[in-house]
Amino acid sequence: MADSTPVEATSDSVTLYRYGRSFRISVLAFGDPNRPVDVVWLHANGLNAATYRHTLAPVGARLRVLAVDQRGHGGTPQDRDVAGRCDAYDLRDDLLALLEIVAPERPVVLAGHSMGGCVSLLAAAEAPERVRGIALFDPVVLSLASFVAAQATQGLIVPESPLAEKARTRRTTYPSRQAVLDSYLGRTIFKTWPDEAVEGYVQAGFREVADGVELTCAPEWEASNFTGHGHDIWAAMARVEAPVAIYRAEQGSTCSIARSEDFPRPAGQVEVTTVPGTTHFLPIERPDLVQKALLERAG
Repeated sequence: MADSTPVEATSDSVTLYRYGRSFRISVLAFGDPNRPVDVVWLHANGLNAATYRHTLAPVGARLRVLAVDQRGHGGTPQDRDVAGRCDAYDLRDDLLALLEIVAPERPVVLAGHSMGGCVSLLAAAEAPERVRGIALFDPVVLSLASFVAAQATQGLIVPESPLAEKARTRRTTYPSRQAVLDSYLGRTIFKTWPDEAVEGYVQAGFREVADGVELTCAPEWEASNFTGHGHDIWAAMARVEAPVAIYRAEQGSTCSIARSEDFPRPAGQVEVTTVPGTTHFLPIERPDLVQKALLERAG
């Protein structure tokens, strides 16, 4: 269990060079800034690093954790067109470029929720020398049959995910962040979230505009993450070398890996746990489990 003393997070950004130009990726840092990075945390689609502040802050008493706003989320710009996008390789390559800067010599633990777990696996397969361990919380891993079907349609899920349809119709503007909170608190989707997680999500998930605030994650970008599965997650899993721990939701899991033997790797340690009483928002609901997992792998 992490020390219960919260550690103040600091907002920062790292400049990458992507698609022929400089690109600033926003990070929320926990822990001693003089300590090498221990953990890089990646959020779920549509969320942001600040959503997990209550989960990650206590770990900062013992580890250096960088929680990343992935492209098109929180403080990190989208900086590319969504047209034709059908995989998560751009997010993978952003992460690989980030690791070259923040952890050039010392391998880190990659940890991620939902889409962040998928991106972590893709990056770990591409650069195994940069990863010492992997902790995934209800990662998006399609079944092999669903993956094959997606490949037949240029990487897009058919029929389209209801989540994508909902993302495209999401309300994007409000008169203030307080108005967003008043609307969100108590909604069914947030019923298992502590208020501080909702507040963190709203803090970084909306930006000031002339007549109020607007979503930082554009609806079409969020939808493209839900529908684009052209990345070969099964081939990536077969190339991962670091130990892997997967924590699955008991209700509505997005992870098709239900047993250790389902993970397509010829050697190495893989642990799969289905966590009782949890939904897809497992790391928000069970910060104690996340803290224990990160300390075990990076402490």
